Amino acid sequence: MPTAVSAARIRNIALVGHDGVGKTTLTEALLVATGTTTRAGRVEDGTTTSDFEPEEHAHGVSLATAVAPVVVAGTKVNLLDTPGLADFVVEVELALSVADAALVVVSAVDGVQAHTKTVWRLAEEAGVPRLVFVNKLDREHADFARTVSQLREAFGPHVAPLELPIGAEATLRGVVDLVADTAAVYDDGRARTVEIPPDLVEQEHHDHEQLVEEIVVGDEELLARYLEGAPLTPDQLEATLAGEVATGAVVPVACGSATTGVGLDLLVNLLCELPGRRHATVEVGGERIEVPVDAAAEPLARVWKTFVDPFAGKLSLLHVVSGTLRPDAALVNTRTHGEERLHVLEALRGKETTPVPEALAGDLVAVPKLSSTQPGDTLAPKGTPVVVAVRPTSRPQLSVAVRPKTPGDEDRLSTGLHRLAEEDPSLQVRRDDETHQTIVTGMGETHLQVVTERLQRRFGVEVVREDVVISYRETITVAAEAEGRHKKQSGGHGQFAVVHLRVEPLGRGEGIVFVDEVVGGVIPRPFIPAVDKGVRQQLGAGGPLGHPVVDVRVVCDGGKFHPVDSNELSFELAGAAAVTAALAQGRPVLLEPISRLEVIVPGAALGAVLGDLNARRGRVTDSQPADGDWQRVEALVPDSELTRYLVDLRVLTGGLGRFTAEFAHYVDVPSAVAERLIPR
Repeated sequence: MPTAVSAARIRNIALVGHDGVGKTTLTEALLVATGTTTRAGRVEDGTTTSDFEPEEHAHGVSLATAVAPVVVAGTKVNLLDTPGLADFVVEVELALSVADAALVVVSAVDGVQAHTKTVWRLAEEAGVPRLVFVNKLDREHADFARTVSQLREAFGPHVAPLELPIGAEATLRGVVDLVADTAAVYDDGRARTVEIPPDLVEQEHHDHEQLVEEIVVGDEELLARYLEGAPLTPDQLEATLAGEVATGAVVPVACGSATTGVGLDLLVNLLCELPGRRHATVEVGGERIEVPVDAAAEPLARVWKTFVDPFAGKLSLLHVVSGTLRPDAALVNTRTHGEERLHVLEALRGKETTPVPEALAGDLVAVPKLSSTQPGDTLAPKGTPVVVAVRPTSRPQLSVAVRPKTPGDEDRLSTGLHRLAEEDPSLQVRRDDETHQTIVTGMGETHLQVVTERLQRRFGVEVVREDVVISYRETITVAAEAEGRHKKQSGGHGQFAVVHLRVEPLGRGEGIVFVDEVVGGVIPRPFIPAVDKGVRQQLGAGGPLGHPVVDVRVVCDGGKFHPVDSNELSFELAGAAAVTAALAQGRPVLLEPISRLEVIVPGAALGAVLGDLNARRGRVTDSQPADGDWQRVEALVPDSELTRYLVDLRVLTGGLGRFTAEFAHYVDVPSAVAERLIPR
């Protein structure tokens, strides 16, 4: 779709909300309402513009953000249809990073739900203005007044309805515009102006006055005219409202139904009236500065998302921060310092691409086959070390180990996982050299399930999931000493070495210390490093309990050598034998990894969360109020107790809790737990 508008008339709107509120259906309806398409697709049939991946059809939900641009009266609106499942919240964050506003879609049946609050918080943190569309007013048990009350209770009194529904549930037929003091009813999605129904006149007058007061309070001149009793035109009110929406002073609420088309024309007008982004924040030499969103400036773009098209290959989705991009432009990736040539620019609508002659500041455009560019990278003119500031995204917290079901598919598994991770910043893949497991970390069970489905469909690799093996350690509790011998004779020069070691426990986190106390030349100096090497290799390979040994002091204080048969290898092997024997006498104990946990939960769930942490053998180190009704809890918890914590925390907090975990240290495993872990 060619962009036949000016940069000042480009708007990026992220549709966000809980799963099942109708974001994708609303996107389809807006495409039809603006004449972009002639027929709306259906989620149930897998025919929507936004949901085009086979996994989305199979699960019946959006799994990634899709772009659906529309052009209305000289304004281009890029609709960003985001997933509503908590497992794909990073997709919401990506959309918000390029959005001028967030359209929070709420079901009039279900009201404010857990993910509604999550996306609202994310939009606030990203500094993105919000507006609300109350959808599904034609459904049974839909209640507009109740939904508005919930919105105000959850998000504050600045939530302001712009419309009232005419009719309810199956009788929904129109809306009253509180700004213009007019009403419209809809026939097959087409609006027809009518008188305000008598049963709504009193409420409309009351709500209109409330809305006007909410609007004028942010404009001194308009407020003065209002107080003087001067008439205010809808155009004046709408212009002032747009500015207050941009600052977050007012959150307007529109209403209607995506399936019947009621209220969609007013929603489109509202989206077009929103002001666009005027400045973008960039980093230059560690300093943050603002650059104007100006089509005449130097070109500057950020890759905000990547996906792989089965025919076109890798597509990088760019947000044009400033300037104008044209085909064959050469820009430099400020992370890799490599040049990238933008051979082709393509407008994106769902999975369909159309070549365009240029992309203006503020717009979104797809560029195929950028060689070394990843999501989050900045493309700038040569000699311009600019990085577009990016807000940190949520981190994946649920890990599983995977292996190919078919032996010999290890390489294909590795290739497939890393390809998927390139286009999905919420997916992490690593190989644990200690446990020899391939670890996949995602945002939740559904996310990991989708990853395995894509592996099989796109790369032909079926996997078996396993629990992640915890990386335990061991140490000793008492000092011990032992002698290690290595003697081998097989004709010619033999192998001979004797090493005496003393092994002592150290404090947690002190590591491994090797001390040379050999006197009298019983072990020649050139062989001491070989003893050290053999000791460290054996400690890393595992002690009597089968895990790497840490926090010990190893003292080499004696031994024997042969002037002909002794060599470095002999002393490596003798050192390894000596430390193995000493460890067995040192009363070894098992150590487990402990993570430092920070949990943010609603105040009402604090007691349940604290009790759960205690049941996980956690030690709460701090608990204090966070913003609003949130509580921040810090605790030290064994890694073995956190393998399913993401899933359990969502249950405890109604999907609202979130946490971060990072390795802190190792501690002794309690004897009752150790009995289950140590093989007999």
